[in-house]
Amino acid sequence: MRRSLMASVLMSALALVSVASPALAQAPDPEAVRKEIEQLRKEFEEIRRQYGARLAALEAKVAAAPAVTQEQPAAAAAAQAPVVADIQPQPAPVSGGASAGASKVFNPDIAAIGNFLGSVGRSPGNPNPGKALELHESEVSLQAIVDPYARADFFLSFGEQGVGVEEGFVTFPTIPGGVLLKVGKMRAAFGKVNGLHTHVLPWADRPLVTRNLVGGEDGINDAGISVARIIPNPWFFLEATGQVFRGDSADVFQSSRRGDLTYLARLRAYQDLGEATNIDLGASLASGHNNAGVLDGVDLGRFTTRLSGLDATLRWKPLQRSIYHSFIARSEFVWSRREQGGGPQSAFGYYVSGDYQLGRRWFAGVRVDRSAHADNAGHIDTGQALVLTYMPSEFSVVRGMYRRTRYAQQTQTSNEFLMQFQFAIGAHGAHPF
Repeated sequence: MRRSLMASVLMSALALVSVASPALAQAPDPEAVRKEIEQLRKEFEEIRRQYGARLAALEAKVAAAPAVTQEQPAAAAAAQAPVVADIQPQPAPVSGGASAGASKVFNPDIAAIGNFLGSVGRSPGNPNPGKALELHESEVSLQAIVDPYARADFFLSFGEQGVGVEEGFVTFPTIPGGVLLKVGKMRAAFGKVNGLHTHVLPWADRPLVTRNLVGGEDGINDAGISVARIIPNPWFFLEATGQVFRGDSADVFQSSRRGDLTYLARLRAYQDLGEATNIDLGASLASGHNNAGVLDGVDLGRFTTRLSGLDATLRWKPLQRSIYHSFIARSEFVWSRREQGGGPQSAFGYYVSGDYQLGRRWFAGVRVDRSAHADNAGHIDTGQALVLTYMPSEFSVVRGMYRRTRYAQQTQTSNEFLMQFQFAIGAHGAHPF
C-alpha cells in the first residue's frame, strides 16, 4: 500500500513538472526559473505530507480493528454483508425427492394443434365429402432428447373417429459413418406431401394424386426402420434414404404374411441458385403387397404395388424483403403399377402449385390437379383450387380455399368453398425443410 501511495505522489509531481515545462521554455531569466523550481518543491512537499498523513491514519484504523481468526471467517463475512433476509427466495416445493424446478428437465416439449374445417357447396362423386363443420384433426406432440445419443418424437392424432399414433419414433443422429437412423412408426419419405403433417400443408386438403395413389390423408405411414445419409460431393447437397416398413399403409400396401414388407428408397438433391433462390429435387421408389388378392382375410393371390415419383420445389425469398414477399412452386408426379385380378393397372397423377406472399401475413396460391385411380386407371379426376391464407402469427392460420373438381364418371362438377382455422399451443419442433 505504501508503494502505491508513493507511486501516486511521484506521478503527481511529474504532472506538475510537465505543466511547468512550457513556462520554463518561455522564461529564460535564471532568477525566475529558480523561483518557479522553489515553488514546485514546496508544492511537492505539501503533497507528500498529505499522503503521508492519510497513510498513517489508514494504518491506525487497521491496527485498531479486531483480528478475524481462521475459525470465524463465515461470521466475519456475515457481519459485513447487507441484511437481505426479507427478500430471500423461498425454496421450491419438493416432490418425490427433487425440486419442482428440477423436475421440468425431464418433461418433454408438449404441443397441441387444432385443425377446424368448414365446407359449403356441392360435391357429387367425392368419396370423402366431409361435414359442414368439424374439428378435422387435433394433434398432440411430445418431443424430447432421450440421451446424448437419441431423440424421441411422438405425434398423436385425435379425430372424430378416435385416437391414433400418427408418428412415434426414436432418432439416432450419432451413428458412425454419418448415418441418421430412425426406428418406430413414421411417415414414409415418398415425395414431399406424404411426409407432411396436415397442419403444415399450404392447402386445406391434400392433392388428388396423394388421395388416389399414395394413400390419402394417412398416406404411406407404417412401423419400420429408416436409414439416411448425406452423400458428399463438390457440387450440391445430396441425401439418400432407405426405409423398410411392416407392409400396412392405408389402401396402398397391405401385408397378409410376416414377410410382406414394404421397401422404399429416395434420393434428394438441393442447390442454391442465388442469394434468394434455391431448388429441391427428389426421386422416390416404393414397393409392397396390396389387398387385391385378400378376400375375407384369405390370401387368394400375391399381388404387389409399385410406386415411382418425382418432386420439385422452387423457393424464392429475397433477403431484404424476406418477411414481406416470397414465392414457392411445388410439383409432384407419381406413377402407380398395381397388380390385381384381371390384369395390372398403370395409373398416373400429378399436381402443380404456386404460393406467393402478398405481405407480412397474407399468402395467395393456386393448384392444378390430375390423377387416375390406382385400381382403375381409366377413372381420372381433375381439379383446380384457389387459396388465400392469413397468418396472424406462427401459432395460428386462417385459410379460405375454393376447390373445383371433376370426379371420374360424374356429369356435374364439384364446387366447394373450404374454411380452415388452425391454432397451436406449446413448444412444437420444426418440420423438415
